[in-house]
Amino acid sequence: MSRSDKVNSLIKRELAALIPQEIELPKGCIVTVSEVEASLDVRHARAYISVMPKDKEEDVMELLGTHIYDIQQNLNKKLVMRHVPKIRFMIDHREEHAARIEEIISSEYQDDGNK
Repeated sequence: MSRSDKVNSLIKRELAALIPQEIELPKGCIVTVSEVEASLDVRHARAYISVMPKDKEEDVMELLGTHIYDIQQNLNKKLVMRHVPKIRFMIDHREEHAARIEEIISSEYQDDGNK
């Protein structure tokens, strides 16, 4: 495992623990940190999150934006690193993209099978 993989994994684990502590999520809402990608200089990182149900994504992103300072400060205290990256939250749409690609491939396969 490379250094960047270790850093990403560490930040992911800490964020997954911090988010429920710092934010009162909407009732029935589940937030998962699916991936963290830190820049090579470890000054910035994108934290990809999944939100269930999907219609709460905007509310959760607003809450994360409101509480980003507290989340960042707690992350700075927990991580023993020269530079703790500045976190930017993003919605993880990879699963939706994969489902759409699968749908397209499936429909193409069905169309070819009917010829």
